[in-house]
This record gives sequence, C-alpha cells and structure tokens, in this order.
Amino acid sequence: MTLPDPRTHARDPQMKIAEDALRDHLSVPGWRFVAPTPAHAGPARLSLRARPEPDAPQVTEALPGEPLELLWENADGWAHVRTAGDRYLGWARADGVQARPWQPDLTVTARRAHAYAGPKISQPIRAELAHGARLARGAGEVVTEHHRRWVPVMLPGGQDAWVQEVTLAPLDTDLLTFALGFLDTPYVWGGRSAWGLDCSGLTQLVYGAFGRDLPRDADQQQAFLTPVNEAQPGDLAFFPGHVGLMLGGRRLLHANATHMRVTVETLGEGEYGARLQAELSGFGRWTQ
Repeated sequence: MTLPDPRTHARDPQMKIAEDALRDHLSVPGWRFVAPTPAHAGPARLSLRARPEPDAPQVTEALPGEPLELLWENADGWAHVRTAGDRYLGWARADGVQARPWQPDLTVTARRAHAYAGPKISQPIRAELAHGARLARGAGEVVTEHHRRWVPVMLPGGQDAWVQEVTLAPLDTDLLTFALGFLDTPYVWGGRSAWGLDCSGLTQLVYGAFGRDLPRDADQQQAFLTPVNEAQPGDLAFFPGHVGLMLGGRRLLHANATHMRVTVETLGEGEYGARLQAELSGFGRWTQ
C-alpha cells in the first residue's frame, strides 16, 4: 500500500511513531499511533522546520493564533505539528505552540500590522501581525484617539493588546489589486506572510484572502487546480518547483529568489522572462 504524502501525514520511522490516520498503512509491529491534539500558534509567527533542529530548513510557518494539530514532542523541546488549514507538517519549538483552549473571533486583514500595549501609536509594540492572524476580542470598548479607532484584543497566549480597527476591516479590493500590494515583499523560504514570502506562500495567501483555499506547495497547487491552455488574469502559472500569479497577457507576479522579493515578470521577455517561458509547465484555474 502506498503511503500518503509525508508533507501532510505524520510518521517518524526512527521513533516508530505515526498518527492514527496511518494505522492501516503501517502494519509492521512496533509502531505507536497517536491522535492529534488541537493547538494553535502563539503571538509570534511560528517557524515550522524540516527537522527538529534550529538550522533545519523552514518548510512553512504558522501565523499568530493559527489553528494547529500537535502530534508529538521530543525530549529536546521540539513539537511535531500540522497546520490545520492546509495540513502541512513541520517541527516547531514547543514553547511556541499553545495547547490551551483558544476561541479567536477576529481576523487580521491588513497585509502587515502591529499590536500595541495601549491605544496609542507611541505605545510599545507587543506583536507583529499579518493577514490571516487570529485574535480574540478583548474586554472593554473601542477607544477613539486622534480619529483612530483602537480595538482591545487578546493575543494568542493570553496577553492583552490593542490594534487599530482598520487592520481588521473587510477587504474592499479585488484579487489582483490585493496581490500587487505584495510587490517588493522580501523572499523568505517557507514564508507565508507580508513579512516574507516564498512563491507558493504568495499564491496561497492571495487566493485564501478571497475564500480560495489552496494547498501549501507549488506541485500540490498545480494538482489541485484545473489545467487550462490559455491563461486569464488570476490563473496560476507553474514551473518546476515554482508558481506565479498571472496578471494579464504574459505578465506574472511571483515571489522569487532571483530578485529576493516579489516582482512582476513578462514571460518570454528578457533573460529571466525567457527562462521562465522555457520552463513553463502549465496554467491552473480555480473552478470550484
């Protein structure tokens, strides 16, 4: 029997431990099976790594307050976790994983934002937030200060803070305009926020903002979307290990390690555009 994708299904051959969902796939005696425990990321972006080592590559990250599944921990303070939304696995420092009950009712819609110690921009910053971060409404009323409206919140982990109401406002833009707002965002391998993005992190973030939930990696996204021969604005373009968002014509928005930031390229134009055109493996469209 073929084992499911190890990026989304947890098993450790050395520890002989696996999640319950793999019980029928691992019939060799000696395996221990565990049920995931609900958890969430703390008030800081949580780096998920390929191995329980500080120098291991980051494979993805969990945003503040994002729901997680805690699978198991090792003796060195590392937790094997899975992001609940896209079911992507990685190792995180256990002290960044919150297993206590958490019922967030606010979602950050700004690309980047800060939470403050008080309702004033000169107050100390308590947390860096990003689009998709989850918060809980705090006790008390909204405070107006110099025409700014401040909302009391509780950060993941229980600390009180304040955010401006505008960071929680519903999006009033379209998908392509929202995507172009990430221009020049630094490239970060495994990044999923406007503090740093990789190619599939950008497309996942942009699609997700409009209710289109994509898997984490470029190859998963390509398999998930409907293949099309001719691209329309908003379709994704795929290359070996890479993905970008089509803007119209041959123009492509993508997070890339060539420029180390989010840029716009024209397929077939210039050295980089010619290379992308030569490596293009297809387009994908959301048809759900």
